[in-house]
Amino acid sequence: MSSKRYRPWNPDQMVLFPRAMKDALEEGHIVFRILDVVESLDISSVTDRMDERDPRGTRPYHPRMMLALLMYAYCCGIYSSRKIAAATYDVIPFRVLTGDQHPHFTVINEFRLRHLDAFVDLFVQVLRLCGRAGLLDLEHVSLDGSKVEANASKHKAMSYRRMEQEVERLEREIREFTAKAVGVDAEEDELCGKGGEAHEIRAELRRREERLKRIARAKRELEQEARRSREQELRERARRQRSRAETEDDPIERKRKRTRARKDQEEADRLAEDGGESGSDEGEHDLLSHRVASTPTGRPRAEAQRNFTDPDSRIMKRGTTYLQGYNCQIAVDGANQVIVAEGVTNQAPDQEHLIPMMERVRRNTGGSPKRLTADAGYMSEENVEFCQRRDIDAYLAVSRAKHGSSRNGQPPPQEKQAWRTMREKLSSQQGRQIYSRRKTIAEPVFGQAKQARGFRRFSLRGLQKVRGEWTLVCLCSNLLKLVNAAASFDRVAAQPA
Repeated sequence: MSSKRYRPWNPDQMVLFPRAMKDALEEGHIVFRILDVVESLDISSVTDRMDERDPRGTRPYHPRMMLALLMYAYCCGIYSSRKIAAATYDVIPFRVLTGDQHPHFTVINEFRLRHLDAFVDLFVQVLRLCGRAGLLDLEHVSLDGSKVEANASKHKAMSYRRMEQEVERLEREIREFTAKAVGVDAEEDELCGKGGEAHEIRAELRRREERLKRIARAKRELEQEARRSREQELRERARRQRSRAETEDDPIERKRKRTRARKDQEEADRLAEDGGESGSDEGEHDLLSHRVASTPTGRPRAEAQRNFTDPDSRIMKRGTTYLQGYNCQIAVDGANQVIVAEGVTNQAPDQEHLIPMMERVRRNTGGSPKRLTADAGYMSEENVEFCQRRDIDAYLAVSRAKHGSSRNGQPPPQEKQAWRTMREKLSSQQGRQIYSRRKTIAEPVFGQAKQARGFRRFSLRGLQKVRGEWTLVCLCSNLLKLVNAAASFDRVAAQPA
Protein backbone atom coordinates (compact mmCIF):
# COMPACT_ATOMS: atom_id res chain seq x y z
CA MET A 1 0.00 0.00 0.00
CA SER A 2 1.34 3.43 -0.94
CA SER A 3 2.44 5.67 1.91
CA LYS A 4 2.04 8.80 -0.19
CA ARG A 5 -0.40 11.29 1.35
CA TYR A 6 -2.80 13.23 -0.88
CA ARG A 7 -5.09 16.15 -0.35
CA PRO A 8 -8.64 15.24 0.68
CA TRP A 9 -11.04 14.74 -2.20
CA ASN A 10 -14.80 14.47 -1.88
CA PRO A 11 -17.03 15.08 -4.91
CA ASP A 12 -20.01 15.44 -2.54
CA GLN A 13 -18.33 18.23 -0.54
CA MET A 14 -20.80 20.91 0.58
CA VAL A 15 -20.05 24.46 -0.62
CA LEU A 16 -20.75 27.71 1.19
CA PHE A 17 -21.43 30.38 -1.41
CA PRO A 18 -20.44 34.02 -0.74
CA ARG A 19 -23.07 36.46 0.52
CA ALA A 20 -22.95 38.41 -2.77
CA MET A 21 -22.33 37.09 -6.27
CA LYS A 22 -19.53 39.61 -6.84
CA ASP A 23 -17.56 38.17 -3.91
CA ALA A 24 -16.89 35.09 -6.04
CA LEU A 25 -14.45 37.14 -8.17
CA GLU A 26 -11.30 38.99 -7.23
CA GLU A 27 -11.41 42.73 -6.93
CA GLY A 28 -10.78 44.52 -10.22
CA HIS A 29 -12.01 41.64 -12.41
CA ILE A 30 -12.78 42.67 -15.98
CA VAL A 31 -16.47 41.82 -15.47
CA PHE A 32 -16.83 44.67 -12.97
CA ARG A 33 -15.15 47.11 -15.34
CA ILE A 34 -17.42 46.07 -18.22
CA LEU A 35 -20.45 46.48 -15.97
CA ASP A 36 -19.25 49.98 -15.04
CA VAL A 37 -18.89 50.92 -18.71
CA VAL A 38 -22.32 49.49 -19.64
CA GLU A 39 -23.89 51.34 -16.71
CA SER A 40 -22.49 54.62 -18.05
CA LEU A 41 -23.85 54.14 -21.60
CA ASP A 42 -27.01 55.73 -22.96
CA ILE A 43 -29.03 52.70 -24.09
CA SER A 44 -32.16 54.55 -25.16
CA SER A 45 -31.70 53.12 -28.67
CA VAL A 46 -32.36 49.71 -27.07
CA THR A 47 -34.98 50.59 -24.47
CA ASP A 48 -37.06 52.68 -26.89
CA ARG A 49 -37.49 49.67 -29.13
CA MET A 50 -38.28 47.42 -26.16
CA ASP A 51 -40.92 49.90 -24.96
CA GLU A 52 -42.71 49.57 -28.32
CA ARG A 53 -43.44 45.90 -27.65
CA ASP A 54 -46.60 44.63 -26.00
CA PRO A 55 -46.11 44.95 -22.21
CA ARG A 56 -48.16 41.84 -21.55
CA GLY A 57 -46.56 38.44 -21.20
CA THR A 58 -43.24 37.39 -19.69
CA ARG A 59 -41.12 40.21 -18.29
CA PRO A 60 -37.93 40.67 -20.37
CA TYR A 61 -34.43 40.54 -18.96
CA HIS A 62 -32.85 43.86 -18.11
CA PRO A 63 -31.35 45.37 -21.30
CA ARG A 64 -28.12 46.42 -19.55
CA MET A 65 -27.62 42.86 -18.35
CA MET A 66 -28.19 41.51 -21.86
CA LEU A 67 -25.81 44.07 -23.38
CA ALA A 68 -23.14 43.32 -20.79
CA LEU A 69 -23.60 39.59 -21.40
CA LEU A 70 -23.12 39.97 -25.17
CA MET A 71 -20.15 42.31 -24.77
CA TYR A 72 -18.35 40.10 -22.27
CA ALA A 73 -19.01 37.00 -24.39
CA TYR A 74 -17.56 38.67 -27.49
CA CYS A 75 -14.59 39.89 -25.43
CA CYS A 76 -14.00 36.26 -24.42
CA GLY A 77 -14.32 34.98 -27.99
CA ILE A 78 -17.73 33.31 -27.46
CA TYR A 79 -20.08 34.13 -30.35
CA SER A 80 -22.61 31.28 -30.35
CA SER A 81 -25.82 32.08 -28.47
CA ARG A 82 -25.95 28.46 -27.26
CA LYS A 83 -22.44 28.69 -25.82
CA ILE A 84 -23.24 32.04 -24.21
CA ALA A 85 -26.33 30.54 -22.57
CA ALA A 86 -24.31 27.55 -21.34
CA ALA A 87 -21.65 29.86 -19.89
CA THR A 88 -24.25 31.49 -17.60
CA TYR A 89 -24.39 28.10 -15.84
CA ASP A 90 -20.80 26.88 -16.13
CA VAL A 91 -18.55 29.96 -15.91
CA ILE A 92 -18.41 31.99 -12.68
CA PRO A 93 -17.79 35.45 -14.30
CA PHE A 94 -20.86 34.95 -16.48
CA ARG A 95 -22.95 33.96 -13.44
CA VAL A 96 -21.75 37.04 -11.59
CA LEU A 97 -22.46 39.30 -14.56
CA THR A 98 -26.02 38.00 -14.99
CA GLY A 99 -26.74 37.87 -11.26
CA ASP A 100 -27.22 34.10 -11.60
CA GLN A 101 -29.89 34.54 -14.27
CA HIS A 102 -29.87 32.18 -17.24
CA PRO A 103 -31.51 33.55 -20.41
CA HIS A 104 -32.28 30.88 -23.00
CA PHE A 105 -30.11 30.90 -26.11
CA THR A 106 -33.13 31.86 -28.25
CA VAL A 107 -33.63 34.94 -26.05
CA ILE A 108 -29.96 35.90 -26.41
CA ASN A 109 -30.05 35.47 -30.18
CA GLU A 110 -33.33 37.38 -30.54
CA PHE A 111 -31.96 40.27 -28.45
CA ARG A 112 -28.83 40.41 -30.60
CA LEU A 113 -30.79 40.36 -33.86
CA ARG A 114 -33.39 42.88 -32.71
CA HIS A 115 -30.83 45.48 -31.61
CA LEU A 116 -28.06 45.12 -34.20
CA ASP A 117 -28.49 48.70 -35.40
CA ALA A 118 -28.14 49.98 -31.82
CA PHE A 119 -24.54 48.74 -31.68
CA VAL A 120 -23.49 51.59 -34.02
CA ASP A 121 -24.51 54.18 -31.42
CA LEU A 122 -22.95 52.14 -28.60
CA PHE A 123 -19.71 51.81 -30.60
CA VAL A 124 -19.47 55.60 -30.87
CA GLN A 125 -20.17 56.03 -27.15
CA VAL A 126 -17.41 53.57 -26.19
CA LEU A 127 -15.08 55.27 -28.67
CA ARG A 128 -15.69 58.64 -27.03
CA LEU A 129 -15.06 57.09 -23.61
CA CYS A 130 -11.69 56.00 -25.01
CA GLY A 131 -11.10 59.58 -26.10
CA ARG A 132 -11.90 60.94 -22.64
CA ALA A 133 -9.54 58.33 -21.16
CA GLY A 134 -6.70 59.74 -23.28
CA LEU A 135 -6.44 56.74 -25.61
CA LEU A 136 -6.91 58.75 -28.85
CA ASP A 137 -4.88 61.48 -30.50
CA LEU A 138 -5.60 61.05 -34.28
CA GLU A 139 -1.94 61.79 -34.98
CA HIS A 140 -1.54 58.61 -37.01
CA VAL A 141 -4.43 56.46 -38.26
CA SER A 142 -3.94 53.27 -40.24
CA LEU A 143 -6.63 51.89 -42.57
CA ASP A 144 -6.81 48.22 -43.43
CA GLY A 145 -9.23 45.55 -44.60
CA SER A 146 -9.49 41.81 -44.06
CA LYS A 147 -11.68 39.10 -45.54
CA VAL A 148 -13.84 37.23 -43.01
CA GLU A 149 -15.79 34.08 -43.85
CA ALA A 150 -19.55 34.30 -44.18
CA ASN A 151 -21.89 31.81 -42.56
CA ALA A 152 -22.10 30.02 -45.88
CA SER A 153 -20.06 27.66 -48.04
CA LYS A 154 -18.54 28.74 -51.33
CA HIS A 155 -19.70 25.38 -52.71
CA LYS A 156 -23.29 26.63 -52.37
CA ALA A 157 -22.68 29.37 -54.94
CA MET A 158 -23.70 29.02 -58.59
CA SER A 159 -22.95 31.11 -61.65
CA TYR A 160 -25.66 32.48 -63.92
CA ARG A 161 -24.51 30.23 -66.77
CA ARG A 162 -24.75 27.19 -64.49
CA MET A 163 -28.21 28.29 -63.30
CA GLU A 164 -29.48 28.43 -66.87
CA GLN A 165 -28.02 24.99 -67.57
CA GLU A 166 -29.49 23.53 -64.38
CA VAL A 167 -32.93 25.01 -65.05
CA GLU A 168 -32.91 23.51 -68.54
CA ARG A 169 -31.73 20.11 -67.27
CA LEU A 170 -34.23 19.94 -64.41
CA GLU A 171 -37.15 20.96 -66.61
CA ARG A 172 -36.21 18.21 -69.06
CA GLU A 173 -35.91 15.60 -66.29
CA ILE A 174 -39.20 16.70 -64.74
CA ARG A 175 -40.95 16.22 -68.08
CA GLU A 176 -39.41 12.74 -68.39
CA PHE A 177 -40.36 11.74 -64.86
CA THR A 178 -43.87 13.14 -65.29
CA ALA A 179 -44.36 11.08 -68.47
CA LYS A 180 -42.98 8.02 -66.72
CA ALA A 181 -45.20 8.57 -63.70
CA VAL A 182 -48.30 8.73 -65.96
CA GLY A 183 -47.38 5.35 -67.42
CA VAL A 184 -46.71 3.92 -64.00
CA ASP A 185 -50.00 5.21 -62.62
CA ALA A 186 -51.80 3.39 -65.41
CA GLU A 187 -50.32 0.11 -64.22
CA GLU A 188 -50.00 1.12 -60.54
CA ASP A 189 -51.39 -2.05 -59.01
CA GLU A 190 -49.08 -4.32 -60.94
CA LEU A 191 -45.93 -2.15 -60.64
CA CYS A 192 -46.37 -1.36 -56.94
CA GLY A 193 -46.49 -5.04 -56.24
CA LYS A 194 -43.10 -5.42 -57.88
CA GLY A 195 -41.31 -2.91 -55.61
CA GLY A 196 -43.21 0.35 -55.29
CA GLU A 197 -41.64 2.09 -58.26
CA ALA A 198 -44.48 4.61 -58.37
CA HIS A 199 -43.52 5.91 -54.94
CA GLU A 200 -39.87 6.25 -55.96
CA ILE A 201 -40.79 8.18 -59.10
CA ARG A 202 -42.95 10.64 -57.17
CA ALA A 203 -40.15 11.22 -54.63
CA GLU A 204 -37.60 11.89 -57.38
CA LEU A 205 -40.07 14.16 -59.13
CA ARG A 206 -40.68 16.21 -55.96
CA ARG A 207 -36.94 16.49 -55.28
CA ARG A 208 -36.27 17.88 -58.76
CA GLU A 209 -39.23 20.25 -58.56
CA GLU A 210 -37.95 21.69 -55.26
CA ARG A 211 -34.45 22.12 -56.66
CA LEU A 212 -35.84 23.80 -59.77
CA LYS A 213 -37.80 26.26 -57.60
CA ARG A 214 -34.69 27.19 -55.58
CA ILE A 215 -32.52 27.71 -58.65
CA ALA A 216 -35.23 29.61 -60.52
CA ARG A 217 -35.74 31.93 -57.53
CA ALA A 218 -31.97 32.56 -57.23
CA LYS A 219 -31.83 33.17 -60.98
CA ARG A 220 -34.63 35.78 -60.78
CA GLU A 221 -32.94 37.52 -57.83
CA LEU A 222 -29.62 37.59 -59.68
CA GLU A 223 -31.35 39.11 -62.72
CA GLN A 224 -32.92 41.79 -60.51
CA GLU A 225 -29.53 42.60 -58.95
CA ALA A 226 -27.93 42.84 -62.39
CA ARG A 227 -30.71 45.15 -63.56
CA ARG A 228 -30.25 47.42 -60.53
CA SER A 229 -26.47 47.41 -61.01
CA ARG A 230 -26.81 48.44 -64.63
CA GLU A 231 -29.35 51.12 -63.69
CA GLN A 232 -27.00 52.60 -61.06
CA GLU A 233 -24.09 52.49 -63.49
CA LEU A 234 -26.12 54.38 -66.12
CA ARG A 235 -27.29 57.02 -63.64
CA GLU A 236 -23.74 57.62 -62.43
CA ARG A 237 -22.50 57.87 -66.01
CA ALA A 238 -25.28 60.33 -66.82
CA ARG A 239 -24.30 62.50 -63.83
CA ARG A 240 -20.66 62.52 -64.95
CA GLN A 241 -21.64 63.47 -68.49
CA ARG A 242 -23.82 66.34 -67.27
CA SER A 243 -21.03 67.56 -65.00
CA ARG A 244 -18.52 67.49 -67.86
CA ALA A 245 -20.97 69.26 -70.14
CA GLU A 246 -21.15 72.18 -67.71
CA THR A 247 -17.40 72.78 -67.99
CA GLU A 248 -17.10 72.03 -71.72
CA ASP A 249 -16.15 75.04 -73.87
CA ASP A 250 -16.82 73.45 -77.27
CA PRO A 251 -20.59 73.78 -77.94
CA ILE A 252 -20.67 70.69 -80.19
CA GLU A 253 -18.92 68.52 -77.61
CA ARG A 254 -21.15 69.98 -74.88
CA LYS A 255 -24.23 68.99 -76.84
CA ARG A 256 -22.85 65.46 -77.37
CA LYS A 257 -22.26 65.00 -73.65
CA ARG A 258 -25.77 66.20 -72.82
CA THR A 259 -27.21 63.84 -75.42
CA ARG A 260 -25.28 60.89 -74.01
CA ALA A 261 -26.38 61.84 -70.49
CA ARG A 262 -30.03 62.00 -71.61
CA LYS A 263 -29.86 58.60 -73.31
CA ASP A 264 -28.20 57.00 -70.27
CA GLN A 265 -30.87 58.51 -68.01
CA GLU A 266 -33.68 57.24 -70.26
CA GLU A 267 -32.17 53.74 -70.33
CA ALA A 268 -31.84 53.75 -66.53
CA ASP A 269 -35.48 54.81 -66.19
CA ARG A 270 -36.54 52.00 -68.53
CA LEU A 271 -34.64 49.42 -66.47
CA ALA A 272 -36.22 50.81 -63.30
CA GLU A 273 -39.69 50.43 -64.82
CA ASP A 274 -38.98 46.86 -65.92
CA GLY A 275 -37.57 45.89 -62.55
CA GLY A 276 -40.08 47.68 -60.36
CA GLU A 277 -37.30 49.17 -58.19
CA SER A 278 -35.09 52.18 -58.56
CA GLY A 279 -32.19 53.94 -56.89
CA SER A 280 -29.41 52.77 -54.62
CA ASP A 281 -29.29 51.87 -50.96
CA GLU A 282 -25.81 53.36 -50.64
CA GLY A 283 -25.55 56.65 -48.78
CA GLU A 284 -23.30 59.51 -49.78
CA HIS A 285 -20.47 58.33 -47.54
CA ASP A 286 -21.39 54.66 -47.15
CA LEU A 287 -19.14 51.80 -48.18
CA LEU A 288 -19.94 50.66 -51.69
CA SER A 289 -21.47 47.23 -52.15
CA HIS A 290 -20.70 44.64 -54.80
CA ARG A 291 -22.47 45.12 -58.10
CA VAL A 292 -23.41 42.13 -60.19
CA ALA A 293 -21.58 42.04 -63.50
CA SER A 294 -24.21 42.88 -66.11
CA THR A 295 -24.53 43.25 -69.85
CA PRO A 296 -25.54 46.57 -71.51
CA THR A 297 -29.14 45.28 -71.56
CA GLY A 298 -29.13 44.73 -67.77
CA ARG A 299 -28.88 40.94 -67.74
CA PRO A 300 -26.31 39.10 -65.58
CA ARG A 301 -23.09 38.07 -67.23
CA ALA A 302 -22.44 34.34 -67.46
CA GLU A 303 -19.83 34.42 -64.66
CA ALA A 304 -22.03 36.36 -62.18
CA GLN A 305 -22.63 34.26 -59.06
CA ARG A 306 -25.11 34.00 -56.21
CA ASN A 307 -24.88 32.00 -53.00
CA PHE A 308 -27.97 30.03 -51.96
CA THR A 309 -27.21 30.21 -48.19
CA ASP A 310 -26.15 33.87 -47.89
CA PRO A 311 -26.93 35.72 -51.13
CA ASP A 312 -25.22 38.94 -49.94
CA SER A 313 -21.84 37.26 -49.45
CA ARG A 314 -19.32 36.99 -52.27
CA ILE A 315 -16.40 34.77 -53.23
CA MET A 316 -13.24 36.73 -52.39
CA LYS A 317 -9.54 36.07 -52.60
CA ARG A 318 -7.58 35.91 -49.34
CA GLY A 319 -3.91 35.29 -49.92
CA THR A 320 -3.67 32.30 -52.23
CA THR A 321 -7.12 30.89 -51.41
CA TYR A 322 -10.73 31.86 -52.06
CA LEU A 323 -13.50 32.11 -49.49
CA GLN A 324 -17.18 32.97 -49.32
CA GLY A 325 -17.17 36.05 -47.16
CA TYR A 326 -17.18 39.78 -46.58
CA ASN A 327 -14.59 42.56 -46.64
CA CYS A 328 -14.21 44.02 -43.12
CA GLN A 329 -12.69 47.51 -42.83
CA ILE A 330 -11.19 49.25 -39.79
CA ALA A 331 -9.43 52.58 -39.24
CA VAL A 332 -7.20 52.33 -36.16
CA ASP A 333 -5.64 55.11 -34.11
CA GLY A 334 -1.91 54.63 -33.63
CA ALA A 335 -1.76 55.77 -30.00
CA ASN A 336 -3.40 52.70 -28.42
CA GLN A 337 -4.80 50.63 -31.32
CA VAL A 338 -8.33 51.95 -30.77
CA ILE A 339 -10.70 51.45 -33.72
CA VAL A 340 -12.02 54.87 -34.76
CA ALA A 341 -14.15 53.65 -37.68
CA GLU A 342 -15.40 50.29 -38.91
CA GLY A 343 -17.44 48.90 -41.75
CA VAL A 344 -18.33 45.82 -43.78
CA THR A 345 -18.92 45.47 -47.50
CA ASN A 346 -19.28 42.63 -49.96
CA GLN A 347 -17.04 44.42 -52.45
CA ALA A 348 -13.59 42.84 -52.39
CA PRO A 349 -11.37 45.72 -53.66
CA ASP A 350 -10.39 48.30 -51.02
CA GLN A 351 -9.77 51.32 -53.23
CA GLU A 352 -13.27 52.84 -53.03
CA HIS A 353 -13.51 52.42 -49.24
CA LEU A 354 -10.92 55.01 -48.18
CA ILE A 355 -13.14 58.08 -48.56
CA PRO A 356 -16.22 56.67 -46.75
CA MET A 357 -14.01 55.29 -43.96
CA MET A 358 -12.34 58.69 -43.45
CA GLU A 359 -15.79 60.28 -43.37
CA ARG A 360 -16.76 57.83 -40.65
CA VAL A 361 -13.65 58.75 -38.68
CA ARG A 362 -14.64 62.41 -38.84
CA ARG A 363 -18.24 61.63 -37.92
CA ASN A 364 -17.26 59.39 -34.97
CA THR A 365 -14.48 61.53 -33.51
CA GLY A 366 -15.25 65.03 -34.74
CA GLY A 367 -11.94 65.35 -36.59
CA SER A 368 -9.77 63.90 -39.35
CA PRO A 369 -6.44 62.17 -38.77
CA LYS A 370 -3.29 64.20 -39.25
CA ARG A 371 -1.50 61.28 -40.87
CA LEU A 372 -2.88 58.23 -42.69
CA THR A 373 -1.16 55.02 -43.79
CA ALA A 374 -2.71 52.30 -45.95
CA ASP A 375 -1.52 49.55 -48.26
CA ALA A 376 -1.52 49.53 -52.06
CA GLY A 377 -5.16 48.46 -52.26
CA TYR A 378 -6.25 51.99 -51.32
CA MET A 379 -4.02 53.89 -53.74
CA SER A 380 -5.87 55.99 -56.30
CA GLU A 381 -5.70 59.52 -57.64
CA GLU A 382 -9.12 60.32 -56.17
CA ASN A 383 -8.06 59.13 -52.70
CA VAL A 384 -4.86 61.19 -52.80
CA GLU A 385 -6.79 64.31 -53.83
CA PHE A 386 -9.36 63.70 -51.07
CA CYS A 387 -6.61 63.48 -48.43
CA GLN A 388 -5.05 66.69 -49.74
CA ARG A 389 -8.38 68.54 -49.48
CA ARG A 390 -8.81 67.35 -45.88
CA ASP A 391 -5.20 68.18 -44.92
CA ILE A 392 -4.48 64.51 -44.24
CA ASP A 393 -0.83 63.58 -44.71
CA ALA A 394 -1.38 60.32 -46.60
CA TYR A 395 1.15 57.54 -47.10
CA LEU A 396 -0.41 55.03 -49.51
CA ALA A 397 1.70 52.23 -50.90
CA VAL A 398 1.95 52.33 -54.69
CA SER A 399 2.69 48.63 -55.17
CA ARG A 400 2.55 45.39 -53.27
CA ALA A 401 5.70 43.68 -52.08
CA LYS A 402 6.76 40.76 -49.93
CA HIS A 403 7.67 41.42 -46.31
CA GLY A 404 11.21 42.70 -45.95
CA SER A 405 11.54 43.90 -49.55
CA SER A 406 11.20 47.41 -50.92
CA ARG A 407 7.84 48.35 -52.43
CA ASN A 408 9.15 51.58 -53.95
CA GLY A 409 11.62 50.52 -56.61
CA GLN A 410 11.97 51.94 -60.11
CA PRO A 411 8.69 53.39 -61.35
CA PRO A 412 7.12 51.71 -64.39
CA PRO A 413 6.99 53.68 -67.64
CA GLN A 414 4.03 56.00 -68.17
CA GLU A 415 3.28 56.06 -64.42
CA LYS A 416 0.72 58.69 -63.42
CA GLN A 417 1.90 61.74 -61.52
CA ALA A 418 -0.01 60.84 -58.34
CA TRP A 419 1.76 57.46 -58.18
CA ARG A 420 5.13 58.98 -58.96
CA THR A 421 4.75 61.64 -56.25
CA MET A 422 3.60 59.08 -53.67
CA ARG A 423 6.46 56.74 -54.61
CA GLU A 424 9.00 59.52 -53.99
CA LYS A 425 7.31 60.38 -50.70
CA LEU A 426 7.48 56.80 -49.47
CA SER A 427 11.08 56.39 -50.64
CA SER A 428 12.34 59.14 -48.34
CA GLN A 429 13.72 58.20 -44.94
CA GLN A 430 10.83 59.87 -43.14
CA GLY A 431 8.31 58.18 -45.44
CA ARG A 432 9.77 54.74 -44.78
CA GLN A 433 9.70 55.30 -41.03
CA ILE A 434 6.11 56.51 -41.05
CA TYR A 435 4.82 53.79 -43.35
CA SER A 436 6.62 51.07 -41.36
CA ARG A 437 4.27 51.81 -38.44
CA ARG A 438 1.26 50.63 -40.45
CA LYS A 439 1.89 46.97 -39.67
CA THR A 440 1.98 47.74 -35.93
CA ILE A 441 -1.32 49.62 -35.85
CA ALA A 442 -4.15 48.06 -37.86
CA GLU A 443 -2.85 44.57 -38.55
CA PRO A 444 -2.46 43.61 -34.85
CA VAL A 445 -6.11 44.57 -34.23
CA PHE A 446 -7.23 42.08 -36.87
CA GLY A 447 -4.89 39.53 -35.32
CA GLN A 448 -6.36 40.09 -31.86
CA ALA A 449 -9.89 39.59 -33.20
CA LYS A 450 -9.11 36.57 -35.35
CA GLN A 451 -6.41 34.78 -33.38
CA ALA A 452 -6.81 35.82 -29.72
CA ARG A 453 -10.63 35.93 -29.72
CA GLY A 454 -11.23 33.44 -32.52
CA PHE A 455 -13.50 35.58 -34.70
CA ARG A 456 -12.93 33.92 -38.07
CA ARG A 457 -16.50 33.54 -39.28
CA PHE A 458 -19.71 35.50 -38.96
CA SER A 459 -22.57 33.93 -37.03
CA LEU A 460 -25.26 35.88 -38.89
CA ARG A 461 -26.27 36.04 -42.55
CA GLY A 462 -27.07 38.99 -44.77
CA LEU A 463 -25.11 42.21 -45.24
CA GLN A 464 -27.11 44.28 -42.74
CA LYS A 465 -26.86 41.67 -39.98
CA VAL A 466 -23.18 41.08 -40.70
CA ARG A 467 -22.54 44.84 -40.38
CA GLY A 468 -24.19 44.83 -36.97
CA GLU A 469 -22.15 41.87 -35.79
CA TRP A 470 -18.87 43.40 -37.01
CA THR A 471 -19.75 46.63 -35.17
CA LEU A 472 -20.19 44.58 -31.98
CA VAL A 473 -16.81 42.90 -32.55
CA CYS A 474 -15.11 46.29 -32.97
CA LEU A 475 -17.00 47.74 -30.00
CA CYS A 476 -15.67 44.93 -27.79
CA SER A 477 -12.14 45.45 -29.12
CA ASN A 478 -12.29 49.08 -27.97
CA LEU A 479 -13.97 48.03 -24.73
CA LEU A 480 -11.01 45.77 -23.92
CA LYS A 481 -8.58 48.61 -24.67
CA LEU A 482 -10.57 50.87 -22.36
CA VAL A 483 -10.90 48.52 -19.38
CA ASN A 484 -7.31 47.27 -19.67
CA ALA A 485 -6.03 50.84 -19.77
CA ALA A 486 -8.15 51.67 -16.71
CA ALA A 487 -6.71 48.64 -14.91
CA SER A 488 -3.14 49.69 -15.70
CA PHE A 489 -3.86 53.27 -14.58
CA ASP A 490 -5.25 51.95 -11.27
CA ARG A 491 -2.16 49.82 -10.68
CA VAL A 492 0.17 52.74 -11.37
CA ALA A 493 -1.84 55.00 -9.07
CA ALA A 494 -1.75 52.38 -6.30
CA GLN A 495 2.05 52.16 -6.34
CA PRO A 496 3.84 54.20 -3.65
CA ALA A 497 5.63 57.30 -4.85
